[in-house]
Order: sequence, then C-alpha cells, then structure tokens
Amino acid sequence: MAIPVIVTIGKATQDVFLLSTKSFVPQIHKGVLYEQLPLGQKLDLDDVVFTTGGNVTNAAVTFARQGLHSQYVWAIGTDVASRTILNDLDSEGVDTSGVVQDESYRSSYSVILLASSGERTILNYHGTKLQSDGSMLDLSVLKKADWVYLSALGDMELLELIISRCVDHGIKVMLNPASSELGEIDKLKTLLEDVEVLIVNKEEAQQIVEGQTIEELARHATNYCPVAIVSDGPKGAVVTDKKTMITVGMYEDVPVVDRTGGGDAFGSGFLSYYSQGKSLKESIIFASANSTSVVGQIGAKAGILHRGAILHDMPLKEEDF
Repeated sequence: MAIPVIVTIGKATQDVFLLSTKSFVPQIHKGVLYEQLPLGQKLDLDDVVFTTGGNVTNAAVTFARQGLHSQYVWAIGTDVASRTILNDLDSEGVDTSGVVQDESYRSSYSVILLASSGERTILNYHGTKLQSDGSMLDLSVLKKADWVYLSALGDMELLELIISRCVDHGIKVMLNPASSELGEIDKLKTLLEDVEVLIVNKEEAQQIVEGQTIEELARHATNYCPVAIVSDGPKGAVVTDKKTMITVGMYEDVPVVDRTGGGDAFGSGFLSYYSQGKSLKESIIFASANSTSVVGQIGAKAGILHRGAILHDMPLKEEDF
C-alpha cells in the first residue's frame, strides 16, 4: 500500500505555558473548577515553556512521526509566532509548501496557566480570521491528497468549501468540528454525509444526535457518516463503523501533567493507523496510546509517539454493531 498523503487544514498557535504550584491552585465553586488570580500583585512562576499548538498542527506532527506524508495548509503571518510555528513544523518533517505567508496576518497565540493537576486555563488570541471564500489558502494541494483532517476552522462557509473540494477530488475527510460549527448544527449535519470519520466528545455528540451513553451516541452518529468516534475524556471512548463497535478505557493509568493536545493526539493517532488499512481495533489502541503519551508531558506535541513505538494490549470491549 502506498504511503497515505494526509493534508491538515486549520489554525496554528504559539503556546506559552506558565507553571506555578503556588499561584495556580484550582478552586471549586458550585461544581465548577476555576483559578483565582489577585489583581495588582506579582506572582512567581516555577517555569515558562514555549511550544506550538493548534489542533491540526498537532495532528500533522502525529502523521509525520508515523512516517506518512503529512502536509499542512493555512495562511499565517511573518511575525515571530508565525515563524516559530513554521519552523517547528519544518523540523518535524511536515510539508509546509502549502502554507501561505502574508505580513498582514497574525497567528493565534495562547497563554496557558497550568495547574499541578494537569488542568489549565487558556488565554487565547485567535489571530487574523481568514476569508470565508478560501482565497488566501492554497487548496491546489488537495488534488494529491488521500485524506484531509479538519479541525478548528471556526468558519462554516470555509468548512463547506473545503469539504466540497474534497468531494470533487475523491478525498476522504476526518472532521473534528469546532464549537462555532456545532453552533450551526443543521448546516453541519448536511455536511456529514461527505465525511468519512467524525470525531467528537460526548457533549459535542449530544448536540448532533440523541443519546446518553457514548455507545448510543456513536451508533446514532453513523446515520450521518460511516465511522464515528465519541470520547469521554479519561472515561474512555468508542468507535464504530456500523459493523463493529469498540469501547476502550484508559491505555495506561499514568499521572496527567498537561491535558493540552490529548484529544488531537487521539484523533490523529486513529487516522494515522486507519488511513493505512489498519483495523478499528488497532487504530483505536494506537489512538489511546498516543493520547496517553501526550498528556504525560507539557505541550501538545512533545509526547506524540514516533513510528515503531512498542504498544501493549489494553482493556477494550469489541462487539457487533
């Protein structure tokens, strides 16, 4: 089988992690976790970590580290954050020839206040919004793609355009919709018939279909697309292709250092195997292993597994659909 070409399209981010065991202490009020920072004071930090993020750039690194042809498409600026993002992707072997740089654009920027529990508060600057007509994007690269991985576009019109281009070129799509796209649920549902793999968390799935358990939600989601994955954080996930349904828990019970990028590692881990003809079982085991590795380190990319990583069996339930 030829090496799959996977194109990722979506925002990229410069991430700055601020660590402080004394200053960032989770509080709880009426069941809601939060951080409380006093105004007018200087707070000491234990460490500052600079890295890059963005859902699809995290995914692009998974594909590259698994030896696939990984290509990133977006429009970014020439500012320091944009250059850092581009250099990071280049160093990972991600094909960035489809990235357009324009000095009038600025990339997203996030400051993450990281608590010792692994939970975090994210202060996010969204960067320059791209035109909905896709005129700033080099979509010509889609002609050579086998798969397109979409997430964090934040623009329903742009999402429709890209999926339409994928249909024209016979490209399979894996979609992790953004909250703004879930806000236009009727439009999103019409697009799902052209999506091969849908990945959402439990709360997102409940905006699309009826159901209380992740198994019910995944089953109902396959009324819209062939393969559905529904996750419930540390409680596990389920994947089904209308033939088999597989439910998994945690790959390993390990300390969580930082949850940033855990979901991206899961989705991209699944597709990196599934795109190569691996079974649902093999694909979701690697997805779980990749996600577990990522949340054990600071940042969304540091823990992404490389090709040849040794996997072990994990608890799962496999049943007929």
